[in-house]
Amino acid sequence: MTSEKIAVVLLSGGLDSATVLAIAQEQGFTPVTLTFRYGQRHAAEIDVAARLAKKAGIKRHVVADIDLRAFGGSALTADIDVPKHRSDAEIGEGIPITYVPARNTVFLSYALALAETTKAMDVFIGVNALDYSGYPDCRPEFVAAFETVMNLATKVGVEGEQPLKLHTPLIDMTKADIVRKGTSLGVDYGETLSCYDPTPDGDHCGECDACHLRKKGFVEAGISDPTRYVN
Repeated sequence: MTSEKIAVVLLSGGLDSATVLAIAQEQGFTPVTLTFRYGQRHAAEIDVAARLAKKAGIKRHVVADIDLRAFGGSALTADIDVPKHRSDAEIGEGIPITYVPARNTVFLSYALALAETTKAMDVFIGVNALDYSGYPDCRPEFVAAFETVMNLATKVGVEGEQPLKLHTPLIDMTKADIVRKGTSLGVDYGETLSCYDPTPDGDHCGECDACHLRKKGFVEAGISDPTRYVN
């Protein structure tokens, strides 16, 4: 009898993380999903993530409370306007104000602790190095470095019979590739929330970088976009 393969999957409620969850299940993993309430202005995504986890049949969905507002420095956690109406060229240049300092480092540290306590040797995160907003903690170099940390900083990494692995199945995919993959796996993107500045009802603003990349992905994939946009 094959033992159960448990994986921690970071689930924000967005298009990318919903796709990663479907990929982890396709690969035969039993996911434990992890969502963060970190003081983000788009906190509606927390409830979206819970609904996605329930629909996917996840038995354990963890919501961790941390307050990155204490540090500020980002339009997602401080009283700073979210950039709107930016072009592809503008999105691809520099690190935007929507970057949350050290967010993925913090998130993955929590995921690592959860992996140890759930006997998971695998962690999945939906970072992407192509259609992304210039975040330094979405690059392959960061992923490789953190996987090294995973195996240096944990009991299971030091004493275990196999190394811990950090999976980034979307790392080299365009947003269109991601949409196609998720659609093939039955992901209902109408139930996801990617927007940095959604309405109280959970509609996408249609103007921020995340909405721009989301729209572009569906257009280039040739798949109808089920998203509710204000604009």
